[in-house]
Amino acid sequence: MSNVEEIKAAIEALAEPDYVQLRQWFSERDWERWDKQIEADSKSGKLDFLIVEALEEKTKRTLKEL
Repeated sequence: MSNVEEIKAAIEALAEPDYVQLRQWFSERDWERWDKQIEADSKSGKLDFLIVEALEEKTKRTLKEL
């Protein structure tokens, strides 16, 4: 049995409160990773095209209200 299979089996065996706690932890960890990736992409300039696009839309007066 692989590590992943063992982890899956252990998760399946969790009591509901422990499962909820694990799910919350996993979700928070996932969001932290996402935040770090967005920050890294922003610092590296990968997201600069979004600023350019927004400024172009602003110049054309075609920005949409959120």
